[in-house]
Amino acid sequence: MVNNKNKIETELGFGSKNHNETVRLLNKDGSINVKRLSVGKHGGFDIYHWLITISRKKFITVVLLGYIIINTFFAAIYFLVGAEKFGGVSIGQGLDNFLQLFFFSAQTLTTVGYGHIYPNSTLISSIAAIESMFGLLGFALATGVLYGRFSRPQAYIEYSKDAVISTYKNHSAFMFRIANQKQTELIELDCQLALAINNTETKKREFHFLDLERQKINFLPSSWTIVHPINETSPLYNYTEKEFNESDAEFIILLKAINDTYSQTVYSRMSYKPKEVVWNAKFTPVKTVTNNKGGISINLKDIHVFEKI
Repeated sequence: MVNNKNKIETELGFGSKNHNETVRLLNKDGSINVKRLSVGKHGGFDIYHWLITISRKKFITVVLLGYIIINTFFAAIYFLVGAEKFGGVSIGQGLDNFLQLFFFSAQTLTTVGYGHIYPNSTLISSIAAIESMFGLLGFALATGVLYGRFSRPQAYIEYSKDAVISTYKNHSAFMFRIANQKQTELIELDCQLALAINNTETKKREFHFLDLERQKINFLPSSWTIVHPINETSPLYNYTEKEFNESDAEFIILLKAINDTYSQTVYSRMSYKPKEVVWNAKFTPVKTVTNNKGGISINLKDIHVFEKI
């Protein structure tokens, strides 16, 4: 049962509705797990945001597919008009003609123009001119999106796959670990930990900002174990593992830092659900290795390692 003594309650913007099913407010990648349905013309879809935020593999796939589809579309138009209306085309079987026109389309779209195949009529020249315009606009847009992906500052925080609850000083504590994935420096890190939990008495979802042993650090050169002491002021005080699992709790992490490379503030979000919290366990120390120049190396995989106690 939630401890109401000295309770700090807040609202993160998700509402206080207690859902009958298990819900997750934040996905593991930090995105908000709420789909906003729209009756507008475009259904609320933002293609620029989608292209900026999708994974690198998906972005490359979208660019390649778009390139192939556009060239196939124009090659089909050229093929329907007739391969004989092109100069330099070796007239042969249908597939061979289509492939020659496909590569002509690629040369036109990219404005390379080798000149081996060339338009031999006003109609074909007009279609090629339109395709060249599409190519210039398309590559300009792709370049802008590519620049946006590379120039967007991000935190690149590695979170431990599981959080743990174990004995800590005179009580117990909720703990998780983070580390910087990149060689760029993150400074002035500030962490806020919120708890979303169903109150069995009021039948409502409550939100609590949890006290941390240390909320801020100046640098993140190694790993950082973030600790919430479960003492008399904690909403989790006297909670059993069974009660915790039945409460559909979610630990929501809000991390803010300054990326030293871009000199800009970056943010990172993540959450842990009960199935990702291991009781009666503790993290094993992260191993450090020194080299002959006095430098220190760590293995980021170590932040995930824990042992049962």
